Amino acid sequence: MNFTPDDLQNMVFRKSIMGGFDEDQVNETLDKVIEDYNSFISQIAELKDRINLLNEGIQYYKKMEQSLENTIMIARQTCEEMKTNAFEKAQNIVKEAENQAQEILLNARSELARVKMEYEDVKKKIAAFKSKAELALTAQLELLKKMDEGIV
Repeated sequence: MNFTPDDLQNMVFRKSIMGGFDEDQVNETLDKVIEDYNSFISQIAELKDRINLLNEGIQYYKKMEQSLENTIMIARQTCEEMKTNAFEKAQNIVKEAENQAQEILLNARSELARVKMEYEDVKKKIAAFKSKAELALTAQLELLKKMDEGIV
C-alpha cells in the first residue's frame, strides 16, 4: 500500500504496555518523512511535466523531420520531372530542327532544279536567238552583197 502525505500525517501508533517508543521522536521522524515525501511528489510532478514538454518537443521535431523528408521527396520528384521534361523538350527541339533542315534542303533542291531548268531554257532561247540573229545577219549580208552587185 502506498502512503500519501496525509496518511502519514494522520497515522497513529499504538503504545506498548512497556512504554514503547518516544512519541515526540516518532512524530518528528514522521514529519521529516512527510516533508521528504512531499518533496518527492513535487519533484515527480515536475519531472512528469518536464517529460511531457520533452515529449511534445520530440513530437514537434518528428513532425518537422517528416515534413522535411516529404519536402525533399517532392523536390526530388520535381527535379526528376524537370529533367525528364527538359530532355523531352530538347529531343523535340532537335527533331523540329532536323525537320526544318530537311524541309530547307528539299526546298533548296527544288529551287536548284527550277533554276537549272530556267537556265537551260534561257540557254536554249539564247541559242535560238543566236541562230535567228545569225540567219538574219547572213540574210542581210547576202542582201547587201546583192545590192553591191546590183542584183537587187
